[in-house]
Amino acid sequence: MEKKVLEIVNVIRASKGLVGLDILSINDKLRDDLELTSFDLAELTVRLEDEFDIDVFEDGLVNTVGEIYAKLKK
Repeated sequence: MEKKVLEIVNVIRASKGLVGLDILSINDKLRDDLELTSFDLAELTVRLEDEFDIDVFEDGLVNTVGEIYAKLKK
């Protein structure tokens, strides 16, 4: 699961011309550390839902990679 999330984040970052990441930390903030915008978060939501069949933002905002992992493990 973590590898797939990293892959999705890197696809989004690459579309913005940002360098891909080797690892994600559970403490990484989606906006501040990963440099994702609101538009990027919408794309992330769609891609995660397509891959894992869950809307990680359904119950409100998710701010960190760890929060995404927690939702995906439910």
